[in-house]
Amino acid sequence: MDWMNLAKNVIGGYDCLREEARAILHEDDAGLLGLINGAYAIRHHYYGKKVKLNMIINAKSGRCPENCAYCSQSIYADTDVQNYALVDQKTLVNGARQAKENHIGTYCIVTSGRKASNREIRAVASAVRQIKEEMSIKVCACLGLIDKDQADALKEAGVDRYNHNLNTSARYYDEVATTHHYEDRVQTIEAVKDAGISPCAGGICGMGETDDDILDMAFAVRTLDSDSIPVNFLRPIPGTKFADKDELTPNRCLKILSMFRFVNPKKEIRIAGGREYNLRSMQCLGLYIANSIFIDGYLTTGGQGESKDMQMIRDMGFEVEENAFETQSQDL
Repeated sequence: MDWMNLAKNVIGGYDCLREEARAILHEDDAGLLGLINGAYAIRHHYYGKKVKLNMIINAKSGRCPENCAYCSQSIYADTDVQNYALVDQKTLVNGARQAKENHIGTYCIVTSGRKASNREIRAVASAVRQIKEEMSIKVCACLGLIDKDQADALKEAGVDRYNHNLNTSARYYDEVATTHHYEDRVQTIEAVKDAGISPCAGGICGMGETDDDILDMAFAVRTLDSDSIPVNFLRPIPGTKFADKDELTPNRCLKILSMFRFVNPKKEIRIAGGREYNLRSMQCLGLYIANSIFIDGYLTTGGQGESKDMQMIRDMGFEVEENAFETQSQDL
């Protein structure tokens, strides 16, 4: 397939079809650079050379009652992750200050658990109010399942974005978790949208799913109109149900990223968890497709370090989007 021609059509307003998206996943490795070139044409059209940086604070860790097969924080996993309750407001605000000093565009407050209690919602909201009073930085919350009233409270406090990933397709979901359902995640995203908060929803690849499952995810987030799409690549963690699933290659990851870009051309595509582990020496090529990355690690796994991430961005000729908050907030 002529990927550059398809890219030009997509830039012109054409919606990539499912069979075209499937062909991206099936592209021969010999054609990978041509595919990336097409994906880059779309990325460059909408985002130029800018890279948006995101930083996570693991604000509440472990003891999660859900049985997500990939997660080291689940009570069903035999891991040694730290267990602690929601950190205090000072810690949350100091994390935002650090993010601002490091030119991070989005500060992500993440908690373990099925859903935050109303007390935890109030505590996070209070911290967000202080953050917004002191600095201009985008705040994304990821607090599990929430309802409309909780979403309204977060919106009133100043939360800009809410992350709740679909994780996989509706068909494959029971292989990933059974203590909640795919539709629960969709309902949370809809509650976020109803409250006027920018939705962030993506998924995890490499969990034993089929191409159709990955395609379902990409088209589902298009239907949901997710503003930001984190594409995670499973990093198998000993003690979890998916500890033995290590099936991804760098080329496979690049094809998946390219498919998400063609299907969701205008959206922020973020290379999220598992970037360093799965893309390895080919991480830099991911920046030709995605316009957003996490800096300084993830929830319970480390990254390659901020200095190496920044060096990679500079070496590729890209630029950190310094005014990410001001630019992105206009699109919310």
